[in-house]
Formats: sequence, C-alpha cells, structure tokens
Amino acid sequence: MKKAKIVVLGGGTGLSVLLRGLKTFPVDITAVVTVADDGGSSGILRKELKIPPPGDLRNVLVALSEVEPLVEELFQHRFKNGNGLSGHSLGNLLLAGMTSITGDFARGVQELSRVLNVKGKVLPAANQEIILHAEMEDGTLVEGESSIPRAGKRIKRVFLEPAVPEPLQETLTALEQADLIVLGPGSLYTSVIPNLLVPQISEVIQRSEARKVYICNVMTQPGETTGFTAADHAMAIYEHAGDRILNSILVNVQPIPFSYAQRYAQQNAYEVAVDEDRLRNMGLKVLGEDLLYFDNYLLRHDGQKLSQRLVSML
Repeated sequence: MKKAKIVVLGGGTGLSVLLRGLKTFPVDITAVVTVADDGGSSGILRKELKIPPPGDLRNVLVALSEVEPLVEELFQHRFKNGNGLSGHSLGNLLLAGMTSITGDFARGVQELSRVLNVKGKVLPAANQEIILHAEMEDGTLVEGESSIPRAGKRIKRVFLEPAVPEPLQETLTALEQADLIVLGPGSLYTSVIPNLLVPQISEVIQRSEARKVYICNVMTQPGETTGFTAADHAMAIYEHAGDRILNSILVNVQPIPFSYAQRYAQQNAYEVAVDEDRLRNMGLKVLGEDLLYFDNYLLRHDGQKLSQRLVSML
C-alpha cells in the first residue's frame, strides 16, 4: 500500500514536537525547514562560514532520527566552555563540517540524515544564506530574525534578502506530490512565513490540490503576534503568500489552566482567541481539538495528539 505523503513547513521547537509524533505513524514525511535563524551558535556559524544556519535543521534531524538516545544526546550536546567552542552544539558543528566536505549545505543535511537514520526527508527551505527583514507598522525596518521580536513593534510585513532565493527541486517535487501540506506550529513571522517567502514554494502550494492546514499557535507571542486572533494569524499568511495557500486551520479548544495563563500573562502572552465566523468567511475549515501538553511551566502542542489529528485528515 502506498504511504500518504505529508509535507510540513516550519522551524523552531514546534516543528520538532510535531515531527516526533508524526514519525510514529506509517506516513511519508518531508520537513521543509526555515533557514532565517541568526542567533546563538547558528548565527555565529552562519557569519563565519557563510552557510545557512544549522540549528533548526539539527533539531528536526534529531526529532526524525531513529538512533540510540545517547547518539541523540551527543548530537544535541552544547559545549559550556572552550575558546571558540563555548555555546556551540555538536550537531551544528557536524552540519557545518558535512557542508564543508560535500561543498553543499543540502547535501550535508542529506548525508547526516543517513548517519542518523532519519525517517523521512529533511530539506532546507533555501540552499543559501538568507536574511529575514521586517517592515514595522511605523515604517521602521528591522534586519535579522532574532531582532524582529525584540523590536517590540507591530509587524506590517516580513521579506527576504535575496528576495528570490532558490528552493531545492526536491522541495518543489515533494509539495507537488503531497497529500497533506502542514504549516506550523511555530512563530508566525519568523518560523512559518519565511518558508512561504520563497516564491516558488508558495506558488506550488497555491496550485496544490492537497489538504492544506495551518496549525495555529495556542498563545500570542510578544513582539510578533500581540493581540492576534486565530484569523489574524491566517490573514498574515494570506497577505504574504496568497489566499489559496490554506484550506483548513487547526485550533486548540482545550481550556488553559489558570496557573499557566497567569504565568504567560506576566510575559505579555495570552491565549489566541478563535474567531470562527471570521475564519469561515476567509474560506477556511475550522478544526477544533484538545491539543495541549503541559511541559513543566510551558504550554506545548502535544505531538502525538497533533499527529493523530493530521493523519485522520488523509
């Protein structure tokens, strides 16, 4: 029997959480990962070696890997001291090394996928260094993924430099053949939308006959989506990538415990209100589910529940 093909686009922790769940189902997974990150170890390697940032890709490779927990731990190990080593994770250094050996970032990712016995395909959204910029509502311009939320202003739009980066042919093929295309979960302007700013990627998704679902964030994100409803999230995606980019939105309907809500409120983050009528008027099918996992003090999407819901859409 032919396995259903799922393509997931995103970055950050949310993507890894989802993929850990998805790899337990008999589906064919392709993860397309944003390469706009410019903070921490990734940012340093990116500047010094002129390669796309390896951090988000490292996390995704680990999430989809089928290796001993110790190998996973080794890959995620971050050096605490050592001149020049401090702050770097071993996985980032291995990705940088593999890029240097193969002469190509995407090839490097592919070779490491084999080493880690990755279930599915992991592809960078672009195979070159790209910089994310934001134009704020007040007209100011901010450069760099990590600086955008810190600016503390309302974002009008984000854009890439170079404006038209080349996607990998493999990414376009995976999207053309997909039965289900998933955006998110993750930071709206810095993890989800950057993938859609690669023009050929958004064009292929718009043309696709697949189910196209956006996993909406549970909480607003200070400096990115303050005051946003679920429809505001979807509208931002439409404004950057056209309104044929989605046909469904998956939202959380599980109540958030008061203690968590309070803790998030101290950081100016609140539950994303689900404005169903407006979403339906935008042509979206609204799927409400209990999607939460309580991780110490954090609210996370539950990878298993999320994956189950997505697989049931096939």
